[in-house]
Amino acid sequence: MEQQTELQTKQPAAVLMIQGTASDVGKSLVTAAIGRILVQDGYRTAPFKSQNMALNSYVTLDGKEIGRAQGMQAEAFGITATTDMNPILLKPSGEMSAQIVVHGVPHAALSAREYREKFLPEAKETVMSALGRLRDSYDAVLMEGAGSPAEINLKARDIVNMNLAGWADAPVLLVADIDRGGVFAFLVGTLELLEPQERARVKGFIINKFRGDLSLLQPGLDWLEARTGIPVLGVLPFLPQLRIEAEDSVVLEGTSGRLQPGSTRELDIAVIRYPRISNFTDFDPLEDEPDTVVRYVTSALELGTPDAIILPGTKNTAADLVFLRQQGFPEAIAHALRQGTLQLAGICGGYQMLGQKLLDPDAVESPEPGESSGLGYLPLSTAFLQHKTTVRVNGVLADGHPLQLSGISTTAAAHTAVSGYEIHMGTTTNLEPDAVRSLFRLERADGQEQLEGWGSPDGKIWGTYLHGLFHNDELRRSWLDGMRKAKGLTPLAATFSSAALREQEFDRLAASVRENLDMEAVYTIMGLSVKEE
Repeated sequence: MEQQTELQTKQPAAVLMIQGTASDVGKSLVTAAIGRILVQDGYRTAPFKSQNMALNSYVTLDGKEIGRAQGMQAEAFGITATTDMNPILLKPSGEMSAQIVVHGVPHAALSAREYREKFLPEAKETVMSALGRLRDSYDAVLMEGAGSPAEINLKARDIVNMNLAGWADAPVLLVADIDRGGVFAFLVGTLELLEPQERARVKGFIINKFRGDLSLLQPGLDWLEARTGIPVLGVLPFLPQLRIEAEDSVVLEGTSGRLQPGSTRELDIAVIRYPRISNFTDFDPLEDEPDTVVRYVTSALELGTPDAIILPGTKNTAADLVFLRQQGFPEAIAHALRQGTLQLAGICGGYQMLGQKLLDPDAVESPEPGESSGLGYLPLSTAFLQHKTTVRVNGVLADGHPLQLSGISTTAAAHTAVSGYEIHMGTTTNLEPDAVRSLFRLERADGQEQLEGWGSPDGKIWGTYLHGLFHNDELRRSWLDGMRKAKGLTPLAATFSSAALREQEFDRLAASVRENLDMEAVYTIMGLSVKEE
């Protein structure tokens, strides 16, 4: 990444807002791509989303929690993510309730009605103060909307779409996804539901995820421009196998729960997808490995006998443990282990499930205080407390850690470096220290070392609070190669760098958007000019 230029003016940063006709039309990636281009062209650029609803979150360097999309965008822009980039994060905890996170810290647990009536009237100051600080620090700020700006029932108290665009006096580009069909109806219908002053802010359309012959689409584009008077600034092609993490679990819809016949991938990893799955981007690097297939399974009938079973993170451990039992997963997991499954691992909430007890004295995760039983694979007890741990950590594999001693991962060196982040409400206690072995020796922000994660002495069952574990290249490949050797397969050793692949994909995305989007028009809309090299 080239060094970004210093601010050359004290004027507030230029702003541009990327809104969409619906959720999951590609706003986050379009924002990332345009910002990457601005940075490549010499503008210091920051992302901003006033309010985000997602279970996939990102921990900043100072231990605060924001939406994962804004963390990803900050990385694409070559800057350090801060809570100003996503001052309000909503983490759904039920059908009609969510944890409200303000500037990275849990603020309250509110119902949808309470949020609209009690919180939103006071949110404007939080949002605009954060945006103001970004505009004082950067050359350009790319603002991302949420869902659709045409939700009539939400517009009066909107803080993330057209009201915000008005407060910031931001021009708007409207993104639609042609892959889902009805793209012209989505665009025209959205405009029809906007107020005249809102419609006037829309300066261009972007049609996303196009496949096929653009000449066949041209008559529709001509009609759209004539009908609305708004130019189509670009038709962005669908990019296959784009390795940039998604934010919402909607992207898991349609992923197969069964290993496809004839698959040439030699390792089968099943991730159990419960209703409140969170931070599933933990497993993206596994999907990128050439010998590994990752399946998200929602039914015990889909589980089979994979090489590894992973219980991922969850926003509500107790509720998703009930789901596991209702779906028959405990019996299916036990059967798989007897039939030859090599590894059972738990990350964060999944780690808590592997223990013996779940204590909720303050009704943090349950309607009322109580105690429930875990799956009983590890001698651990977890207490859910009001305090939430959000921290980035670095460390090494602990001496004699179970992944090394098991024979499953003998290539893992005792001092393999590991980094990741923790986001959890529970505190886990080891009830039988001599019965399990620690996984990691971590250094905390205060400089103190701490053992983290526990596993069975044979290394077959283990759990940890560390998200991002498989983004550690050496550890990931060692773990996979251990399973390969257990199956009589030759280890592959190093295959790719997760960080390098990420940068490569950011550049691939930006190059595609630069080629297919009228960036000169985008610069004009923002009041910027292309800088001379």
